[in-house]
Amino acid sequence: MSRVGKMPLELPKGVKASIVAGAVNIEGPKGKLTHKVPNGISVSVENGVLLVVRAGDDRQSRSNHGTTRSILENMALGVDKGWTRGLELNGVGFTAKLQGTKLVLAVGFSHDVEMELPKGIKCVIEKNQIKLESADRDAVGLFASKVRKVQPPEPYLGKGIKYVEEVVRRKAGKAGKK
Repeated sequence: MSRVGKMPLELPKGVKASIVAGAVNIEGPKGKLTHKVPNGISVSVENGVLLVVRAGDDRQSRSNHGTTRSILENMALGVDKGWTRGLELNGVGFTAKLQGTKLVLAVGFSHDVEMELPKGIKCVIEKNQIKLESADRDAVGLFASKVRKVQPPEPYLGKGIKYVEEVVRRKAGKAGKK
């Protein structure tokens, strides 16, 4: 049995869960999230505790068991406290700014790169740092990876967009002739 899946999930205070038509709805101060439960998995709510149970012992049900419980835990934490992801711009003239619902990046190309902010994600820009916030952990991580992909950090000069906690391993350049 899945060690993660069999643990009961206690919901934080102020967070409510309901099950409607095979989907789990979790609502809290930061918003509302929904997750469709896969086949072979059932979820029940009892006194603010979510229980995830699998019907069979086949390979797919076993793998969905722990995954479903982890997704529900991330949803509960997201609607309670929210998720954040930080990005850092390194390079001369590398800037970011918000224009309405668009993130505009100037990262060394001949043109600015415009990216539409997904619904539910807030963006805060301070100097060379971009901070993304949302209740949905998947959405924050996916959008952060898309922003990073515009100009990933390179190992020789260290220029590019990197996660705040990421360490870019630097390489030595060419050795000159003697």
